[in-house]
Amino acid sequence: MNNILKNIVAIRCKYGISQENMADDLGIKQGSYSLIENGKRDLKYDTLLQIAIILKVSIIDIITYPKKYVDADSLGISEGSLEEKVTIQIELKNSKKEKVLAMIFNKQDCEIINS
Repeated sequence: MNNILKNIVAIRCKYGISQENMADDLGIKQGSYSLIENGKRDLKYDTLLQIAIILKVSIIDIITYPKKYVDADSLGISEGSLEEKVTIQIELKNSKKEKVLAMIFNKQDCEIINS
């Protein structure tokens, strides 16, 4: 657990985020956040998830810091981003394709390849 806490501090400092800003984003007081980073208050999974979101890294990358669990470049993910590239292959009849894509993706976040 100490390594995870040290990694959180290192990542937070790397991005120039203060304890006060972290605490504000978590909805707690700075003193409470300091207790978490110093291991004097339990770090619950939900809080770790919120911290990862604030720092814009995955939980696994917090755990393995400074190494990355997955090479972001190979997935088309920019550093500091939680956005991931996902490929889904679905076979549909042409008459249903547009309707299904519109329903699932709202036609905003998808690219049709080999349509």
